[in-house]
Amino acid sequence: MQAADIWVAVNGKDTNEGTKASPLATVHMALRKARELRRLKDASIKGGIHIIIKDGTYYLDEPLFVRPEDSGTADSPTTIEADVNAKPIFNGGIAIKNWKKTTTSINGLKKGTAWVADAPTIAGNVINYRQLWVNDVKAVRAKNTLGNKMERILSWDKETETCWIPFKDKSVKFEPGMEMFIIQWWAIANLRIKNIEVVKDSARLSFEKPESRIQSEHPWPAPWISKNNGNSAFFLNNGMSMLNEAGEWFLDRKNAKIYYIPRAGENMANAKVIAPVLENLVEVKGTIDTPVHDIKFKGISFQYSNWLRPSQQGHVPLQAGMYLLDAYKLKIPGTPNQASLENQAWVGRPRAAVEVNYANNTVFESCSFEHLSSTGLDLNKGTHHNVVQGNLFKDIGGNGISVGVFSEEAFEAHLPLQVKDEREICSNELIADNLITNVANEDWGCLGIAAGFVKNLTIEHNEISDVAYSGISMGWGWTHTKNVMQNNKILANKIHYYAKHLHDVAGIYTLSSQPDSHIEENYIDKVYNSPYAHDPFLWLYLYTDEGSQHFTIKNNWIPIQKILKNNNGPAGNIWEDNNQFVSTTIKENAGIRAPFTNLEKEVVVDEAWGMQEMPKSVAIELIGKDFDIAKIKSTIKGFRIVGEELYQWENHLVIYGLMNQPERTKRKLALAFPELEIKIYENPIYDFQNSERCQDSKTASEWDNIVLTANLVDDPKMQKEYVEYHKTQFEKWPEIAKGFCNADFQQLQVFKNGRQLMLVISIPKGEDLDKLNPKTTENNPRVDDWNAIMKKYQTGIEDAKSGETWIFLKNIK
Repeated sequence: MQAADIWVAVNGKDTNEGTKASPLATVHMALRKARELRRLKDASIKGGIHIIIKDGTYYLDEPLFVRPEDSGTADSPTTIEADVNAKPIFNGGIAIKNWKKTTTSINGLKKGTAWVADAPTIAGNVINYRQLWVNDVKAVRAKNTLGNKMERILSWDKETETCWIPFKDKSVKFEPGMEMFIIQWWAIANLRIKNIEVVKDSARLSFEKPESRIQSEHPWPAPWISKNNGNSAFFLNNGMSMLNEAGEWFLDRKNAKIYYIPRAGENMANAKVIAPVLENLVEVKGTIDTPVHDIKFKGISFQYSNWLRPSQQGHVPLQAGMYLLDAYKLKIPGTPNQASLENQAWVGRPRAAVEVNYANNTVFESCSFEHLSSTGLDLNKGTHHNVVQGNLFKDIGGNGISVGVFSEEAFEAHLPLQVKDEREICSNELIADNLITNVANEDWGCLGIAAGFVKNLTIEHNEISDVAYSGISMGWGWTHTKNVMQNNKILANKIHYYAKHLHDVAGIYTLSSQPDSHIEENYIDKVYNSPYAHDPFLWLYLYTDEGSQHFTIKNNWIPIQKILKNNNGPAGNIWEDNNQFVSTTIKENAGIRAPFTNLEKEVVVDEAWGMQEMPKSVAIELIGKDFDIAKIKSTIKGFRIVGEELYQWENHLVIYGLMNQPERTKRKLALAFPELEIKIYENPIYDFQNSERCQDSKTASEWDNIVLTANLVDDPKMQKEYVEYHKTQFEKWPEIAKGFCNADFQQLQVFKNGRQLMLVISIPKGEDLDKLNPKTTENNPRVDDWNAIMKKYQTGIEDAKSGETWIFLKNIK
């Protein structure tokens, strides 16, 4: 079939014919030529139009604007594609050259440590930017802390809109343009500093408007003060006085100079230094009645986009990078949609390197989105049946991919979106087989993939790694009220190495009612340990948040059932088999499929950063009288105990589950209940796991735990023998484990504190221990022998009746 080919090359001219031998210089002119061929109904376009881009870097003076008139048809699409074996780059930045060593000492550094160059200008004005890349590695805007360290605020005064911080380093001087970067729960904020008032070793910061008022008025997320885990972490940046570390840079706009301190191995005489200029590299934009359609980008690299709003108006996000235009707390809570709502917020949307609005049947395939200041690719509004497949999203400041409206600017963010014209809603989009890695590295509250009000969206077989916050977020509105969202799918994605900087995070996170939606067969693992979190235990694999309902969540491989169902909708969700026992084929099949698996070589993981410690089985026993169960649950809530359950027998109460830092939990309980004796049972002396010992058994997805306690006899030698028996049981008494397998025990753990034992037997949910226990001895007389030997080592605890050895504790619901 005949097709029209239009060629573009870095050594071409826009006055050329556009043939391979006489190529054009810009894709803009090539698209205009294609538009003319379609307007004139040229016969050559019957099989489509191919705009073929030869190898090289194409510096964009303006965004590429794809209009409805540029649309193709199903039989004759317009494809903007790389030449064979070529990797053309659409570059929105500017190269900074002619670097020289400084001839004076800067901030006490040796002469020549820092390098300087003339700052690029346009029309006599210094170009502004918030990022800089040296040899494709992002440099660090000069800041007051070294490396990855952050300080903690001292206090925040909402009335005066000011913040007190420690200020021992008097070398830091206030300069116009300085900013504060602060962490607040699941988001950050960039605040332009108006003034710094130094008082001894502290300083009070005031901020520019509008962010000053919004930052102090909006209730969630907010600066945090925590006696237990530390206050909100912060650093100051963008000041010449803070330029003192390799890899840092500073733009002196007043004197039109840019400074940089090279990292080891960087030679500034020949380094490639790029500052971003264009906020938007490509805009595909139709209208609701005349959408763009049948356009394809293949093999194109989109690099170096700018984003200046934080420098102009500050940046205080609500969530997923969507920044607050206005926000405040209601004095009297409640709205027509939510009776207890206290938070009012209106949000704006960050710019993206590639923005798509009112476009159908467009394709982004085998492209790369790299070195971008804000969002990579944004399918914002009125997009349908588009495909994003086999692309690389890497080194991106905000969301890798955004899709769907996150409330219009005039629409309060907690309202359910309902529209009269379905064409406004992003629907039937496919996001598949993409690698999204090292994203949200500027706005830490962003995600690999962020989906708002969407319908019939499929997110499948992507790999996401090295993310500051969560992997995938789907939904908006915080409401169980019916809205436009339905039939959305998150399937077979591989999400690992996330939560690098923030907490209150998850591999997959949802909001609001989404009927017929599915989260299935994803592989989620490897959670970073953020040194900045003030709620360090609030990290999750799966998280259904406010209003989430009508989801089916099943067969997701996660190491443990660390999930959160927070204020979900009344209709609920279906949860099935989300654990480490699902088929190993789920792990093997998740992530990128052929022919795009070559992307995996680009995966970024930061092994040196440190990973979350996995919670382990622990029992904490409280001994006393008149237990205040509600207060006990409230006291331990912040420790996020996985599978938390309480068991009681008379004056003994046991908290059992998977815990981090049980000593810390014990200390918190001791402060709240000084009259109680508190004991920890950890590191079991015996640990039978069905998944490890029973080859022909399928591990149950839900368990009932039976908790018992007894003492060892008061003889140190016999106590030692008892422990030794259990250490060697699997080798010397294999029949015991076989008996547990026959009885379908899922787990049997024996803990010891002093001479007291805590026994936990886990059986499939709904089963009966009295029914299962006899199966341990069927055709297995060695179990009877074992039990007879063990009896001589065991006796009842202090409060047990005469002749009573094992005490069953009752589960408190």
